[in-house]
Amino acid sequence: MIKKLLAPIALLFVLGSCGDSPEIFLPNYSQIDLVIENGAVLDGLGGQPVDADVVVVDDEIVFVGATSFSADDFEKRIVRRVDAGGKTVAPGFIDLHSHGDPLETPEFENFLAMGVTTITLGQDGSSPDVDSLDAWMKQVSEKGVGTNLAMFVGHGTLRNAAGIGMAATPEPEDLARMLEALDVTLDYTFGMSTGLEYNPGLNADVAELRSLAKVVGANDRMIMSHMRNEDDDQLEASIAELLEQGEDARVHISHLKSVYGKGVERADEILRILTAARASGIDITAEIYPYSASYTNIGIVFPVWAKTAEQFAVAKSERREELASYLRDRVNRRNGPEATLLGTDPWTGRTLAELAHEMEMPFEDVLIDVIGPQGSYGAYFVMNDALQTRLIRDPFVGVCSDGSPTGFHPRGHGTFAKIIEKFVVENGVLTLPEAIQKMTSFPASVLAISNRGVIRAGMKADLIVFDANSIRENASYPNPLRFADGFDVVIVNGEVAREQGQLSASMHGVVLRP
Repeated sequence: MIKKLLAPIALLFVLGSCGDSPEIFLPNYSQIDLVIENGAVLDGLGGQPVDADVVVVDDEIVFVGATSFSADDFEKRIVRRVDAGGKTVAPGFIDLHSHGDPLETPEFENFLAMGVTTITLGQDGSSPDVDSLDAWMKQVSEKGVGTNLAMFVGHGTLRNAAGIGMAATPEPEDLARMLEALDVTLDYTFGMSTGLEYNPGLNADVAELRSLAKVVGANDRMIMSHMRNEDDDQLEASIAELLEQGEDARVHISHLKSVYGKGVERADEILRILTAARASGIDITAEIYPYSASYTNIGIVFPVWAKTAEQFAVAKSERREELASYLRDRVNRRNGPEATLLGTDPWTGRTLAELAHEMEMPFEDVLIDVIGPQGSYGAYFVMNDALQTRLIRDPFVGVCSDGSPTGFHPRGHGTFAKIIEKFVVENGVLTLPEAIQKMTSFPASVLAISNRGVIRAGMKADLIVFDANSIRENASYPNPLRFADGFDVVIVNGEVAREQGQLSASMHGVVLRP
């Protein structure tokens, strides 16, 4: 209950006739923390903007509509006043797939600068390797965090903790231990993530994944999946594997893409699979980021038998020619060494082709003798703009950054700004209400967060104020760590977290629990 409420009912007075006059809000609060005036409010549900004021008390929106405050109110009762004249007021964005360490970079200014007020961590099958994720989350809460944080538990992390590691088939007692740990962890997390292209998750078979899905579904949580293979010729099989898990739990495709797939027709084929699954009763959604390059460990181009340090050592000494041939074919199929931009020192900012030229070595030998499967991260230009643009228009596909404060890829600093700057203002792929919905109420519904993502009374006050025509992505592949511009005011839980490019002195995010 809001302590500042003096009377249980706010007074609504209507001037003139009841048919067309605005409601005037005269709340009986001793203190009002924030009033955003004169803005065009997009509530996040996809409708057209409405001229309205937004009134916030504590961390909650208490009124949306026309207000009539006196000069005395603003002097004595209202703590903060934001004039949003000529600008849009929208819910803060919710990033469905994020990365970062809140104990190392708790401010998460890269996200705040592009209007994100809630991020999701524990992705791709990997969550913090700690004895108690619950205790870790409490530690984050005590230290403070700049954005709200929704946690997932990683399947790979659970696998390691249960003693399964990279075994193809878990021992029955180890599987039982993993399922029990998952069941406990789902009490305070939003679901389980899988990273089936990475160790140790890539070793899991269908039976193991179905066992996990049954536990997730029994807890009314979701599976957030980096699928087994995103290559175009393997995509249907990867989706089918996830849909099997969808028989038991809600499922979601992380950063949906088709590696080296091309064209709108191919995108429509993919979307028809998902539409048919929903028609059959499976709750499946997805998200994408608006870039043609992915970003992950260089191990993504190595074969499954040469990904770990131990596997690589054996492959290098006993199967070198086979390994070199595999790397040569795989990299060339992924648009060649020119399409791999390294993001780890000492090679940051150079392509694999440039590095090979400098070293006067074939690029496959550079991968084997210089970098190795764990030696670098990179951006991989393997996606088709027309295909990805069609995917983003689908109503069941949201937006993610898949980025972090430090990753050498512009998505971590630019994603949500780029959606507005390029996809709304410049190209008209989406209307502004559609884009806002994809980044607010849609991800809230995917995560089953009922009190964020929409502007209405009773919702948490995560809000942004901006002029769509002034939004600038700024981040680029050569300079990926530039903050976005144009989100003039970013409000987290009723407090101004960032304003006119300046971060607040304190952090206002919370660690969310289902």
